[in-house]
Amino acid sequence: MSKKLDETVVKRKLGKTEIDITPVGQGVMQFAGGHTFLRFLYYTMDDKISNEIVKTAIDNGINWFDTAEAYGGGISETKLAKGLKAAKIKDEDVIIATKWSPFLRRHTSVKKTISDRIKYLEPYTIDLHQIHNQMSVSSIRKQVDAMADLYDEGKIQSIGVSNFSTKNTILTNDILKERGLSLASNQVNYSLIHRNIESNGLLDAAKELGITIIAWSPLQMGVLTGFYHFNEDAFENKKMGKKIMIKRYLKKSRELMEEMDLISKKHKVTIAQVALNWLINYHGDTVVVIPGATKPKQVEQNGQVMNFVLSKTELNDLEELSREFL
Repeated sequence: MSKKLDETVVKRKLGKTEIDITPVGQGVMQFAGGHTFLRFLYYTMDDKISNEIVKTAIDNGINWFDTAEAYGGGISETKLAKGLKAAKIKDEDVIIATKWSPFLRRHTSVKKTISDRIKYLEPYTIDLHQIHNQMSVSSIRKQVDAMADLYDEGKIQSIGVSNFSTKNTILTNDILKERGLSLASNQVNYSLIHRNIESNGLLDAAKELGITIIAWSPLQMGVLTGFYHFNEDAFENKKMGKKIMIKRYLKKSRELMEEMDLISKKHKVTIAQVALNWLINYHGDTVVVIPGATKPKQVEQNGQVMNFVLSKTELNDLEELSREFL
């Protein structure tokens, strides 16, 4: 049964499911900062801040959150549930997406680990369960069948993938069709300066099959905020891993950033909001975004992205200026 959510907020369907999500979701990978590989990207976040981030997201119209097993082995999921409980949010009023980590694991791990996902997120339902990458030692078919079994058992409400190629996205959808299901989503890196899904066939396949594209890192590690272009002290106190990932984009995106700066001033919004608005509107209802946030103010701005729409001319101008990133 699909959850009944506030109809006053503009939403769209998650794939071909009956799950209603806002065009902007909230990514909470950063909740596991300081642990596992995330210690190279984020500092440890205390519960007070993560709770504020969750509440701010809800207060600004965002109705769904994306987390994963790989984000601290349950740390991100646990902190998300804590935040939702602290905000007194009921299960029926929020959508939760998480992911199974397949790296060097067999498909049997899907069923073995679902009890952990349920425990860490309790009392919140797993609305979307995703295969996090293509690195399992089992075949796609075995992985997908294991996920479909979880759906049949009522443990998850829909099935998605993350970082899947065009070929494997189509294959996954075909396998699910044999089980009377459909692939809800593919979560991939997509932004104005990382547009390869438009040139490799993935976006076209998603549109044809009714699969939602969930854009992770839609601000490309903060590059598309303009902060690193226009601030001399931008890299002070930043983690080394983040510095390396950001610097590779700065010079090539200068002209695009200057145009986004002009557009942002016209709409009285931030450059980051312009970048997110392009993603959720240029391709109709196909693309949704899950920007991260380490401060409540950033989350507030994420939610406000849904309060305006760039003009057709502005959308097309940004598309043209970012074509070198296809």
